Amino acid sequence: LDWWQADRYCEQRFAQLLFEPQDSEQGSFSKLLQSHHIRGSVWLKERDSVLHKTKRRRGHTVPVLVFRDKTDTKYVKVLSDFPALPAVTACAHLQWDTRTQEIATIFSYAVPAFMNEFQLRGFVDEEGFVRFALIVHGHHSPYLPVFRADGQWHHFCVTWQQENGSWAIYADGKRRASASGLCSVGTSAPQAIFGQGTFIIGQDQDSLGGTFRAKESFSGNITDLHIWQKVLSTEQIEKVRSCWVVEQDLVFGWSSNALEVESTIQAVTTQLLCPGPVEECRVWEVGSSGFSYASCLQTLPFICGYSKDAYWQLKRAQLESSHSLASCVNTLAVRTVIPDSVFTSGVQDMNLSVALDVLDILATVLREKEVPVLEPSDLLAVLQLLKQVSHMEIQEEDELEMLEQLGQYYMEITELILEEQNTGTWSSISQVIRGPMAVVELCDRMVSLLVPLLTPERTKITIQHGNIGLHRVTVKNMWFGYGSLQRGLSSSGTSAVSQDMAASDGGQKYLSTTVGTAVISSTLLSDHQEISASVRYRLQHRNFHVFSLFLLHASPDAGGMWSTVGCSVVMSLPDSTACFCNHTTNFAILLQVYEQEQRTTKEEFTLQTLTFIGCGVSFCALIVTFILFLVVRVPKSERTTVHKNLIFALAAGEALLMFSELAKTNQVLCFMVTAFLHLFFMAAFSWMLVEGLLLWSKVVAVNMSEDRRMKFYYVTGWGLPVLIVGVTLATSFNKYVSANHCWLNVQTNVIWAFVGPVLFILAVNTFVLLRVVMVTVASARRRSKMLTPNSSLENQIGTQIWATAKPILVLLPVLGLTWVCGVLVHLSIVWAYVFIVLNSLQ
Repeated sequence: LDWWQADRYCEQRFAQLLFEPQDSEQGSFSKLLQSHHIRGSVWLKERDSVLHKTKRRRGHTVPVLVFRDKTDTKYVKVLSDFPALPAVTACAHLQWDTRTQEIATIFSYAVPAFMNEFQLRGFVDEEGFVRFALIVHGHHSPYLPVFRADGQWHHFCVTWQQENGSWAIYADGKRRASASGLCSVGTSAPQAIFGQGTFIIGQDQDSLGGTFRAKESFSGNITDLHIWQKVLSTEQIEKVRSCWVVEQDLVFGWSSNALEVESTIQAVTTQLLCPGPVEECRVWEVGSSGFSYASCLQTLPFICGYSKDAYWQLKRAQLESSHSLASCVNTLAVRTVIPDSVFTSGVQDMNLSVALDVLDILATVLREKEVPVLEPSDLLAVLQLLKQVSHMEIQEEDELEMLEQLGQYYMEITELILEEQNTGTWSSISQVIRGPMAVVELCDRMVSLLVPLLTPERTKITIQHGNIGLHRVTVKNMWFGYGSLQRGLSSSGTSAVSQDMAASDGGQKYLSTTVGTAVISSTLLSDHQEISASVRYRLQHRNFHVFSLFLLHASPDAGGMWSTVGCSVVMSLPDSTACFCNHTTNFAILLQVYEQEQRTTKEEFTLQTLTFIGCGVSFCALIVTFILFLVVRVPKSERTTVHKNLIFALAAGEALLMFSELAKTNQVLCFMVTAFLHLFFMAAFSWMLVEGLLLWSKVVAVNMSEDRRMKFYYVTGWGLPVLIVGVTLATSFNKYVSANHCWLNVQTNVIWAFVGPVLFILAVNTFVLLRVVMVTVASARRRSKMLTPNSSLENQIGTQIWATAKPILVLLPVLGLTWVCGVLVHLSIVWAYVFIVLNSLQ
């Protein structure tokens, strides 16, 4: 088989194409192959191929022109008006007749002024290579080898441009010849190829549109000829080779309706299996023990390899099977859909119609629980069938309604085999299929089959069943619900994460059977082909702290391991990265600059409960105190005015905090709540700063009148917070709010618009407190000596301790110094409890 077919053959039998053997293994492998009389080249799989997706090839149905023999009568005329061509590219697929070595004309373009205006000729040399020569304005390039005359289909392109007369010949995606100066005569500049000429396929024109000679005619098959009035780039030629048409500047596109075919020429329809971007695959030369590369389209022997554990698990599954699912499905299908042996494939003639019937029957049997619990052999047979369907080639004439229904059945079967009752079965085939993550890869392939459903009118496809679905526009997205995979992955009983197992590329692999998120798979597509591009994903998560975004390799060799190769955390927010989450706000988040380690549900509930109770009690106490200040005729002073402003700001902030969770679902309301939370808590701290400044003014003489001081205090207490919030909104409006709760965004550094001023205020108030304590202690010592000069040393020490403790206990909450605990929250859950208790009761 060719390389792709060989790789697919092994995969459908739960094996792998033979990997490149190590030096110590080569001798035993050579003896094994020679014992089976295998000589020459054998297909290999490169060890890093697990990092790349298998290149899918596209089936392309086209009309082929068959020129059986060299005659002077067989020709095909292109019915198209050609403009003047200052640059040109002509591409086609060609099958050369190896029976003759005479010169043959693939095509000729003639104008009244010049018969050999643009022409491509070729012949087979003595070494078995087809040599091409390009003719422009009658000037001839040398004959140069382009591909081997092996009777196979080959793709070629020829290019020419007026500037410098530069030209090139490509074959099978590679540039085989190029030069400049073709058609230059002396010092004159090259002219464009004249327009309004006659284009003939298969003959050399000695007169306009006629006078053909048999010895110069073409013998072989040709198809898919396209002509552009520009020089295609190497990338565009590769695209054309893969059977995708470049529409820009296309002069002629291959179509039976645009051809005048001579009656003796046979026109047949065939399917070209267009190659993917990779042309050469790894081979092992048996006997010489050397390694090389060969065209992936060659048919070579190959070996499918199993690990011992996987092989014996397959044998055991086969021996212990009751074949109940197979008998149900095969009876309904009236054919062998599920074979007796897992080492063979059931459906040999898989196409869209057959696949639809088979999946319909299988879905019915699984849906109606005719087999309540799948046996290991049943599950393997279903997976084998899903592999076959995902590898199927969709034909251009296939009905699109059938294709969409196929997708529906595929998703339903996937959901049914992941049901909870099959958990033990997944565990019993763990060496063959490393958990249900293999289903992710199968569904990802299945999505690619749905490409024909996309049209300019229908730009989106959504198919969903239960916990599994797919959604595709230009980016192909597939997701698996958290529960659907978690059941199977947790069945192996190993939930620990091992970081000791090195990946083959030197990275780290993480063996984990605990899935905490929905699993997604996305591919970026252009013209239905995968393209390489950087894509940024953002997923909501359950936990504050995410160490890394893991990329899953779901192939059997990788064993469903999680690896960081090819993926990294671009941005880690408290509410989103690579994890799915149900996050709740608690009081500790306000000063949580760094992401927290994962907390248990019980810890989260305890923190939230303490926050709500503490804030509730504090709010009630603040309101009562505020009312007392208004009702009871407390003498008006700077201190009472500052207290009232502090109480109002703190009460408003705590009230908003308690009910901020209710605003999460409304984006505008959440934004407003965040802004007011920022304002009131900032104001509370500003008034705590004023409390410190007021205290300082009582300790140190300040040359400022009371009226001027109060104006300064109001500017500090309310003006400063308004300024900070206003500037933050003006500079970071779109990055202001966190995505999953109504508070400032931690990752975009907006949080520092709160934390920065708070830390400054706490530093100032700490200095004030130390100064007040020093003055209080000194005053207490003097008073003690004056009032009780003969008191004992113990009494003096006790007096001084109380003189120190009293201002600290009184001033800590007033100056807001208990908020220092918020900086320590990320160190331990204990600090979170301390922080909430102290500050919710402030």
